[in-house]
Amino acid sequence: MAVEIEMRARFTKEVHDQLVTRLKADGEDLGPDDKHIYFYVLPDQLLKVTDNTAAGTAKITLKGSKIGQGAAFAETEFAIAPADVPAAVKVFNALGFETVHEAFNFRHNFRFDGVEIAAKWSEAWGYHAEFEVLLEDGASDAARAEAEAKITDVATTLGVTLMTEQELADFTAAFEAAEQERKEREQQAAPIR
Repeated sequence: MAVEIEMRARFTKEVHDQLVTRLKADGEDLGPDDKHIYFYVLPDQLLKVTDNTAAGTAKITLKGSKIGQGAAFAETEFAIAPADVPAAVKVFNALGFETVHEAFNFRHNFRFDGVEIAAKWSEAWGYHAEFEVLLEDGASDAARAEAEAKITDVATTLGVTLMTEQELADFTAAFEAAEQERKEREQQAAPIR
């Protein structure tokens, strides 16, 4: 199991384009990484089935906390065949997990000064980026704090303002509430059989 130190930023298309231009010039271009993601928001965890359409791979991931509950995420994941994505989603739905959320993310990954950066767009988040440093399981609090400081420094160097934990918590709560309302409207509008 690894520990991700992850921070996020939301911004305009103009800021996104400036960031991508800067990363292409001064960072390491890791390439496109578009993903179709099915995710389940659990009380203190996030379960995802990811079809990495750009790479032709897929995986199941369990993050040990939710967005807005700190920058450190214990993460367990394993690969599955892309053809098995629908079956994995069906299994999790049948097990009674909360309603699945679905999103397509257009992503392009970079590395800049030891930080991996995914410049992204999705319907829910708009233009945004994830800044990440991966640590070994059991990393000390000092190593985690150092990784957070590294991310903050890189974001500042790139002219990006990171979201606070409260902003992340508020944003994800609003998204989850809107998704629940949308699904309830769809159920009410569905014909009775």
